[in-house]
Amino acid sequence: MSEQLSDRAGLPGLIDRLKQFIPAKFRRDAAVVPVVRLSGVIGAVTPLRPGLTLAGIAKTLERAFATRHAKAVALVINSPGGSPVQSRQIYLRIRQLAAEKKLPVLVFVEDVAASGGYTIACAGDEIFCDPSSILGSIGVVGGSFGFQDLIKRIGVERRLYTAGEHKAMLDPFLPEDPDDVARLKTLQREIHAIFIALVKDSRGARLKEADDVLFTGEYWAGERSVSLGLADKIGDLRSTLRERYGDKVLTPVIAPASGMLAGLLGRRSPGAGSLADGIGGLPDDLISALETRAIWAKFGF
Repeated sequence: MSEQLSDRAGLPGLIDRLKQFIPAKFRRDAAVVPVVRLSGVIGAVTPLRPGLTLAGIAKTLERAFATRHAKAVALVINSPGGSPVQSRQIYLRIRQLAAEKKLPVLVFVEDVAASGGYTIACAGDEIFCDPSSILGSIGVVGGSFGFQDLIKRIGVERRLYTAGEHKAMLDPFLPEDPDDVARLKTLQREIHAIFIALVKDSRGARLKEADDVLFTGEYWAGERSVSLGLADKIGDLRSTLRERYGDKVLTPVIAPASGMLAGLLGRRSPGAGSLADGIGGLPDDLISALETRAIWAKFGF
């Protein structure tokens, strides 16, 4: 009888010793936290320069939230912003998946989560950042150029035909109309109000300053962002997840399908066309590249 008891007592130890020979991904004692990287300008899509869109990352997000034995989903964000519509749609999809799968979302900001990038960051139940990360820029911006004097100097005549009083609003080849600017400002205020409501709904009582501080379009480094309540804590992905889920935590990176696999699955970037289309669109790609560079440069990158 004593030998049987001894054998039974030694069984757990034997199992523990055998576990070391089982690959980590097959062991249930190791927590799993899938990681999705969301990087780049949001919504800027051309054949050669795809940006972040819901259509482009929806499947990746779904795969991450469907990961077996997942304890949470980690999002690594590095985006200076872009389309407010795509930003909000990505935010909503993340929150929908989190509710469906009952998984917490942990956001880790790299260089920047500003404007639309911060919108996506707000999808996290917790936001972590580096001391040098830049967060915020909760505002709306729009810009253009005026070429009406230039075309006169080079002898170009502008011919424009419209149906609808405001169809040519803010045309860069026409003199600026104060009424058009007023209408644009109204539109920007509406979009800004939607942005503010989203941040307040996400961060709630964690916000530590008044609206006239937080929602002016200003942005801050990591430590100040934490003190303002825009982020929860200074921390990096590896250290935070190991501290929370143990040293054995698994962090598989869930990446979009690419190359031949993407072609077989029919996953082409929105707006992508044939090679001929791409060559024909090179001027647009150049403009897009310059615009993208300007957005990053605003934050010192």
